[in-house]
Amino acid sequence: MSSAADAAEKAPKLTITPLLKRLWPQPASEDVSASEIALAISHIFTNSLTDVQTGALLTALHFTGRDRQADVIAKCAEAMRDAAAPVDEQSLRAVIKRRGKKEGTYRGGLVRYYPPPPLPSFTPIPTLTNPPAHQCDIVGTGGDSHSTFNISTTSSILASSLLLVAKHGNRASTSKSGSADLLSSTLPTAPVLSNAAPTTLSAIYAATNYAFLFAPVFHKGMKYVAHIRRQLGWRTIFNLLGPLANPVEALVEARVVGVARRDMGPAFADALRMSGARKAMVVCGEEDLDELSCAGRTFCWRLVERANPAFRGRQAGEGDEVDGDEQGDETSDDDAPPRTVVEVEAFTLSPEDFGLPPHPLSEVSPGKEPHENAAILMRLLRGEMASDDPIMHFVLINTAALFVVSGVCEADESSMGPGDDGKVIKERGPGGGRWKEGVRRARWAVESGAALRQWDAFVEATHAVEKQ
Repeated sequence: MSSAADAAEKAPKLTITPLLKRLWPQPASEDVSASEIALAISHIFTNSLTDVQTGALLTALHFTGRDRQADVIAKCAEAMRDAAAPVDEQSLRAVIKRRGKKEGTYRGGLVRYYPPPPLPSFTPIPTLTNPPAHQCDIVGTGGDSHSTFNISTTSSILASSLLLVAKHGNRASTSKSGSADLLSSTLPTAPVLSNAAPTTLSAIYAATNYAFLFAPVFHKGMKYVAHIRRQLGWRTIFNLLGPLANPVEALVEARVVGVARRDMGPAFADALRMSGARKAMVVCGEEDLDELSCAGRTFCWRLVERANPAFRGRQAGEGDEVDGDEQGDETSDDDAPPRTVVEVEAFTLSPEDFGLPPHPLSEVSPGKEPHENAAILMRLLRGEMASDDPIMHFVLINTAALFVVSGVCEADESSMGPGDDGKVIKERGPGGGRWKEGVRRARWAVESGAALRQWDAFVEATHAVEKQ
């Protein structure tokens, strides 16, 4: 055991009993701020709470509904990021600036697609006096409970053909095949996921547009709560923090987040906005699917950055260049309003908006073991899957969404590479997005082999850094 781990194990235990008494059973009797809750959560990562106090905190947050409020999610995610293993941001920024290809309104920064972990079975929430805002009557039903193919992971690889992708994920909790399980089963050679670490990310991105950030490598403090979460048996706030806990969140330009319950959409969108996100979309399939649905409607909450009519500060001049890893310009006057504001726009999407037919979820729900899903992934990347296969369409829809949110589809011409005829589809659909253009680019990623090349480069890079 390292000296740091030793110190954490021997750390004196703190007491949060006063906070627990204010949280439960009547949280409205005394105001408990999101910052106070986040501070208590931060003590978990240093093993400063007893198991009893940690369990009591998670239980109180769950049954009062505080863990489903946007400000609490945002503040606790910040605490989780602060506790993560530090990344050399300066070195990573330099690589991003060198490799990122600006196009449309995409500035060349990192993007990510992250659905939250599955949610366990129904847990009734007791009736409270003066329940808090955003209170939910029940929690989820086993994630989205559909056992679809690993769509978001596959889509993230396709997206790396044009974007710098930071996929943050873990092994499965209730499903058969989590993102890490899938990628570790690919043939002929699987990546060494643990080698994409805080000290090697710059080297990884120097070789490829794609990186998978394996959660246990970056969030080591989570080991102090893992056994407690298993014993509680219901969803805790940690199931909701993943989409906001990416260890390179500060460098992420755009993201798509899937939620398995429609009522969580607005809260996640607000949490993203509070965390400083400017390009993001939260999605929930009508079937309580934590991805864009290939079967019917998908409810979307998109963060849109607009000019602030109250802005009276210095207007950005032609010489004010914004790097790919920076998000927006602010006025130099701290007291002046910001030049732009971020608003949440709600709308729905359907497969037809992407120019594709709908497919029942039964056609994209193999529910297979990791090695079987890995075979499907590699068949798709190698161009061996039929262009009209339902799984192909499902992946294209979700990849297209990430392309649209990133801004790359706003370009009025394209030169992606061999096989690209440059004929941009300028038609706009719900929310003003060029969804069909996103599909055109996603198809190119497969048919040109560009996505496969990025994947192969990632695999090779994870083995190369091991030898350094």
